[in-house]
Amino acid sequence: MAEVTQSSVHEPPHQAKTARRHHSLRRRLLVLLLVPLSLIGVLAMVDAYRDARITANEISDRVLSGSALAIAERVIVGADGTLEVDVPYVALEMLTSSAQDRVFYRVEGPGGGFITGYEKLPVPAGEFNETIGNRARFSDASFRGDAIRVATMDGAVSTGKRSIPYRVVVAETTNARQKLAQDILIRTAVRQALLVGIAAIIVWIGVTRALRPLQRLEEAIGRRSMDDLRPIEHAVPSEVEQLVVSINGFMQRLGGALDALRHFTGNASHQLRTPLTVIRTQLELTRRAQSDEDASAALQMADGAVIHAERTLAQLLLLARVDEASADRLSEATFDLADLAQTTTAGYLAKAREKNVDLGFEADPGKVSIKGDSMLLGELLRNLIENVIAYAGEEVQATVRVSAQGQAAVLEVEDDGVGIDAGNRAKAMERFVRFSSDTQAGAGLGLSIVAEIAELFGARVTLDTGEQGKGLLVRIVFPEKGSVLQTAVPDTTSPEAVKR
Repeated sequence: MAEVTQSSVHEPPHQAKTARRHHSLRRRLLVLLLVPLSLIGVLAMVDAYRDARITANEISDRVLSGSALAIAERVIVGADGTLEVDVPYVALEMLTSSAQDRVFYRVEGPGGGFITGYEKLPVPAGEFNETIGNRARFSDASFRGDAIRVATMDGAVSTGKRSIPYRVVVAETTNARQKLAQDILIRTAVRQALLVGIAAIIVWIGVTRALRPLQRLEEAIGRRSMDDLRPIEHAVPSEVEQLVVSINGFMQRLGGALDALRHFTGNASHQLRTPLTVIRTQLELTRRAQSDEDASAALQMADGAVIHAERTLAQLLLLARVDEASADRLSEATFDLADLAQTTTAGYLAKAREKNVDLGFEADPGKVSIKGDSMLLGELLRNLIENVIAYAGEEVQATVRVSAQGQAAVLEVEDDGVGIDAGNRAKAMERFVRFSSDTQAGAGLGLSIVAEIAELFGARVTLDTGEQGKGLLVRIVFPEKGSVLQTAVPDTTSPEAVKR
């Protein structure tokens, strides 16, 4: 025998570990909220870096343009008629920075003739623009292995007889520009990180507060005992309300199933105890019988008890099925009530003849269709027919009848037998109720099964005296919403033996 450890026996059900770990709802919400926010922050950083470079270029280009203009203003015509320039120190001083950028300049005359500065400094191509005070043109280039920003300004000086064009080119390395752009980007990144951090804290607090009703719901359910299947009535967010409704519906169905199991267990224990005792007693009498006649009589009594136990067990199982159907959703299939009643009646003709019961079937022309579980309705009709055969007496007539009243379907089982007193008819539909006039063995479940199945269909059951003033008439009227009358031609292939 396999050894069972103590921990496996006493481990509470709520501590059992599941094989699959589920993701945290809080973590999922945080990811869904913060990941898009972080992506937006990254896009904002890219845009901020582009703006930082544009801003750094605009600021530095203004200084570079001022330096070129300062040099251009010092271009003059010498005594020999050539261009001369006295480069002012301030023109280059304004370009100095903590980034230790290097500054280059070049001044050239007509035809690109070199005047002063760095002779190999690249000069943008283009015709001279002799308009004095022309705005500088900017371009990017490379000089001595470094990236440079170039400002080009054209101008002209007059000798009194003619104008001599010139071009001033001032360039500087881009270290200061890059450092300024980086500083702007770093300050922007710090602000973005602070905003994302603050947003994360706000989102965490908001998600925690939003999930607090679910935590209270979890605690309330966790405090319940195993037998507490009352509906959950705690206030929950509207997004979870439908989940709570589904849980309440499940607990209601579970409660119905447990009640059905308890009813079946109690009923089976109560109803089967007597026939089993009879069977055991008769078997003991058979063992002690002195003659074959005594043994045969005892076996016959035991056989009757077995038949009674078998019928009782079948009815108890049917009651359990009815209880289960009442706790669950009833089938919505559509079927023909007349066909079901006719087929069921035909199956009891031989048994009815053995009891000298004239069993017949009648139906209005047309097809009466209803919605529901045809198996349960068949059991309802079988219980009515078996009650007639068992309790109505001999030499009686019984009729199963299907008709329509407007849009409602009607099922009737009538006999002219002993019937049931008017004062006992309501009580006759309760479970395990039998009357002293009953001479046959039974559990008193037949009419109670009929009443409970009819309730599932929303039908109304009435017990009345037969049309001839005697016997019993059981009438079941199905609601209009559950039945539909169709004017179809009756099925001529059905067994004629059950029709009068």
